[in-house]
Amino acid sequence: MKSSTVIALSVVVFLAFLGISEGKSLRSPRSLGVELHCRCIKTESRPIIRHIGKVELIPANSHCEEAEIIATLKKTGQEICLDPKAPWVQQVIERMMASKKPRRAAEEALPQ
Repeated sequence: MKSSTVIALSVVVFLAFLGISEGKSLRSPRSLGVELHCRCIKTESRPIIRHIGKVELIPANSHCEEAEIIATLKKTGQEICLDPKAPWVQQVIERMMASKKPRRAAEEALPQ
């Protein structure tokens, strides 16, 4: 009788840990380096190029159908989603793609 109680308790504890770890990964996907949804809800189309320190291009994937362009502002470090259809954003992306150094492409594409 004791043996079956220990086994049942072990199964319950195992399932509890499994449920906790699953729930945690769904609640905080960024902690695992995984995005389960689009990061950009609203985009900025006004030219703010002078305020941008860095640009990140996230291609479309299984969790987000649209490519996302996220700019980090120089002074505040705030991340802003840019409108990929805006002409000035397209120019920045073209410069990034044409650059030889992908890591510094976003910084080189922006005027100082």
